[in-house]
Amino acid sequence: MRLMFDLPETERAVLDSAMQENEKLMYCIPFNILEDKFVSGFIAITNKKIYKILDDKLLCEYTIAGATGFKTEVMYGSCGFYADFGEGTTLICQFVSGRHLPRYAVIVKACEILAEDQTKDEAITNSEQERFCPKCGRPFVRGTNICPYCLDHMEVYKKIFAMTKGLRLMMCFPFIVAVFNVIFQFVVPQIQKIALNNYILDEAKYGQSDMMTQFILIVVAIVSLDLFHRALAVLQSRLSAVTGNRFTLMMRTLLYEKIQSLSLSSVQRKSTGDLMGRINSDVNVSQDFIVNQLPNLFIQLFSFLTGLVVMLVISPIMALFIFVPIPFVVFLISKFWKSVQMRNRRLWVLGQRTNHLLQDILNGIRVVKCFGREENEIKRFKDASIKHANQNEKNAKVFDTIFPLLGFAIKLGSYLILWYGNMKLFNGEMLVGELHQINSYANIIYAPLMYITFIPRNISNFLTSLSKIFEILEENQEVQDIDLPLDIRIEGEVDIKNVTFGYESYNPVLENVSFHVNPGEMIGIVGHSGSGKTTLINLLMRLYDVNEGEIVIDSVNIKDISQNALRTQIGVVLQETFLFSGTIRDNIRYAMPHATDEQVIAAARIANAHDFILNLPEGYNTMVGEKGYSLSGGERQRIAIARAVIHNPRILILDEATAALDTETEKLIQDSLNKLTENRTVFAIAHRLSTLRNADKLLVLDKGRVAEFGTHAELLENHGIYYKLVMAQRKMAQSVIEQQGIS
Repeated sequence: MRLMFDLPETERAVLDSAMQENEKLMYCIPFNILEDKFVSGFIAITNKKIYKILDDKLLCEYTIAGATGFKTEVMYGSCGFYADFGEGTTLICQFVSGRHLPRYAVIVKACEILAEDQTKDEAITNSEQERFCPKCGRPFVRGTNICPYCLDHMEVYKKIFAMTKGLRLMMCFPFIVAVFNVIFQFVVPQIQKIALNNYILDEAKYGQSDMMTQFILIVVAIVSLDLFHRALAVLQSRLSAVTGNRFTLMMRTLLYEKIQSLSLSSVQRKSTGDLMGRINSDVNVSQDFIVNQLPNLFIQLFSFLTGLVVMLVISPIMALFIFVPIPFVVFLISKFWKSVQMRNRRLWVLGQRTNHLLQDILNGIRVVKCFGREENEIKRFKDASIKHANQNEKNAKVFDTIFPLLGFAIKLGSYLILWYGNMKLFNGEMLVGELHQINSYANIIYAPLMYITFIPRNISNFLTSLSKIFEILEENQEVQDIDLPLDIRIEGEVDIKNVTFGYESYNPVLENVSFHVNPGEMIGIVGHSGSGKTTLINLLMRLYDVNEGEIVIDSVNIKDISQNALRTQIGVVLQETFLFSGTIRDNIRYAMPHATDEQVIAAARIANAHDFILNLPEGYNTMVGEKGYSLSGGERQRIAIARAVIHNPRILILDEATAALDTETEKLIQDSLNKLTENRTVFAIAHRLSTLRNADKLLVLDKGRVAEFGTHAELLENHGIYYKLVMAQRKMAQSVIEQQGIS
């Protein structure tokens, strides 16, 4: 999110004259309401003061040191930015809520940090995506940084041209075929003119037998040309189909590869439906334009130019008649086109909202049914669909009114040609065949003119879809390998050194975390919810990079190890178990695709899954269904454990691995995990502390910091956080036993 806007020259001069030498400008954001009027001002924040600037005047300045109570407050139609500078709460500025509220929420945190420590000279950042175009102020296409109005069309064309490098020769074939197709299209009216003038209207010119022979030859020529024309059209369609399929395959493969290589945070910022839409529908729109509409546009343009040249040669005056209605048509298009574009984009936005709503409902269908909210969700989807349908209906009415009128206006030239041609015909200055030929050429010219009126709409859709594709392809990976990463064999020694990390730089989840793990040790990680346990293991797997400090495995910083080498030697059993659609066998050997059936069974036995798998109708060939919901939670968890077992990792991470199991199964799994953890470094997260009784050491996190680190006995003696957690769970267990005894 942008927190530093460029000040105009006059405002910049005012700020420079107000700032002192030791001040540094850190943030500059707009405000747009002053005394119930819309204005265009700026709030400039240095490491010492807050300046309120409007036009060429400094309205106010506030000293940050000692200030408290920084906050934003939503009011009726606007929002306010407040602080207490020692004289009660002060309204610093007002702004329209939709555009700047998230920005000021970050500024509140920034001012709190500056009020505590003015020596900080590094501005905080925010990765939240902008929602409005900085140039025109219109909203971006949902889930993107794309403004259809400010899109650089030439830049997009250059990018797509560069991507078609291996397909350009094949993509040229339809254009070459189209040229011949157009040429033959202009030959037919010439033959028809000869047939009319020489054989149909002038029977006396030839004898009966000669005329029939010549006429048959002309008919055969016309039929042959038509067949050849259609054969070329078939060839063009086949070539376009091949080119289109290869283009689609290339684009989808590139997109999918890029999505797989993106950092976890990048993928999580986008919805599943949005990513699927870019791979499927946006690629299809781009493919249709490049393979079908672009060649068709070329054909129409070539037909227009060829027809115009031919008409100028045959009859320059009649050629000019064609252009008589053009200024009027251009005027109509210029008047209606902005409205047409707005309607198209509104329809597209409503369609996207309906798709996103449908995705949310289907993803949360279990929650919907559990709370009996089916009727409410039906109403929500119906309302969204009605809005989309109503907009589609309005667009259709407008388009079906405008474009027939444009067609009539364009055809006015043909009526002039008909009038002028018949006048010449009656005066004996022109033959019927020539008039028919000119009319045919005029109709050929009018077809491209009608087609071109639809082109801007298609280009707009194409550029929007293509820009969404390039936004993914050009996105930088937040977690990247160095130029020559190391592929080491991990032994399991782990050093966490002064690690600080926050998903937002101003809000650290972990602060100055340090501890050492020897190879083969089991480390239990405990703490309250939100203390940073899962974040720590995400950093260990390098799903994110630390903000400060370093994580070292076997004396090598994990940033120097290739991500593939690191993750292929780390096994994970997550709290939220995910199984892929497929068989149980395929899910177990997911991390080791070439594992034998014996290895799969051995892993299932260790995870105590073999017996229940054999009791299923198809055993290891049983289909688990989408996300594995055909199995119970405990069964899914055991298959996930078997998947980690067959991976044979050097470092094993267990994130509440036994949370979904009953007590009896948990004991069996725990015994299996004890065997699995031998000679491996293990990080185990658990809220149920009894599952960590075999841990060599325990790491207690509290509000992102290391509160305690040591053995179970040592931490109990300290009577700290771990001691309180153990006592609380013992009391709870005792209470459950007493209740069961009473019942």
